[in-house]
Amino acid sequence: MTAPEGRGIAGRTGTFRILHVSTGNVCRSPITERLTRHALVDRLGDPLSGGLIVESAGTWGHEGAPMEANAEVVLADFGADASGFVGRELLDEHVIRADLVLTATRDHRAQVISMGHSAGLRTFTLKEFTRLVRAIDPATLPDPLDEGVVERARALVRAAAALRGWLLAPTAEADEVYDPYGAPITFFRSIGDEINQALDPVVTALTGVRAPH
Repeated sequence: MTAPEGRGIAGRTGTFRILHVSTGNVCRSPITERLTRHALVDRLGDPLSGGLIVESAGTWGHEGAPMEANAEVVLADFGADASGFVGRELLDEHVIRADLVLTATRDHRAQVISMGHSAGLRTFTLKEFTRLVRAIDPATLPDPLDEGVVERARALVRAAAALRGWLLAPTAEADEVYDPYGAPITFFRSIGDEINQALDPVVTALTGVRAPH
């Protein structure tokens, strides 16, 4: 039985959709979404030209809400664009369309997988995915110049899923990004640094391009 056209990795539409998930979609996942976009622009110029689409949603998402003011400050620290953000509640259609779902915590990961849609092989916590990506030899992935960034990204997700049972987290907490909601700006900034450090090897592996220095 084949998956419906456009469902996750099965969809060969020329795009690769990354979905970041947290609880309210006003702190962690907006920061992660916009830092991912910022990193992709640094490497590709225009990520849409490479076929990469980055979105976010929340398991208890504040539909239509702006991101937290402290989250905007964190994005400004990195030179990332916070404008035009609108919170969303996580829906089935978001999971169905996503080729890669990166969650803030293991609990979010479990909630996404419980929605079905064959999401298990393409849903990871952000830090889990970073750990797996670091163990993958980039030479085993498609060359983004020859086969395109989308094919490389799909191969990366398959390789990470295959490694998951072999490369376990050192501690349960190692795969968590904690919620800064209601916390002072110093904690938001520490979470922003955590997210940014976790994203760097992921975006490098996805695109085959290291961050410019």
